[in-house]
Amino acid sequence: MRLLAEGAEPTGLIGLLRSYAYDNRTRYHESWLGDLWTRAQDPTPEHFIARGWDECLEILEPPPGRPCAPSRPRPTPAWPRGRAGIAEEALATGLLCFLLFVDEPLTALRRAACTSGDSDSIACLAGAFAGAYLGADAWPADWASRIEYRDELLTLGTLWDA
Repeated sequence: MRLLAEGAEPTGLIGLLRSYAYDNRTRYHESWLGDLWTRAQDPTPEHFIARGWDECLEILEPPPGRPCAPSRPRPTPAWPRGRAGIAEEALATGLLCFLLFVDEPLTALRRAACTSGDSDSIACLAGAFAGAYLGADAWPADWASRIEYRDELLTLGTLWDA
């Protein structure tokens, strides 16, 4: 999301995400993650984090013979490698829905909400990609007025950006 908010073009987003994953593949942030790695079957923190990044890299790899960002919508957008029931599949499917309709955020959101798998999470991700790229004005004003804890979220966003 940060990349899009900073002006990255959607057409290059998958490459940027893959580069980020490669660059961070063995960087375990102990201050964030603590001893989380000890709860898995991994021998070291670096092995634990590399396994997670490898799963992300695998799901962001375009399927053979298919482009990363399809130019033609399909009836049921879903990443061809799963049903989006786990985090990296939901990420990839939400990203795909956004990339199918870069300049049509409501359509991207609707498509994401109609996918198989964890459709509410997929729609959330697609909406986050669209919002980061297009800004808050991409959404209908009456939607914004109904956001629970809107003022607190806006304050938090302002603090985050500072």
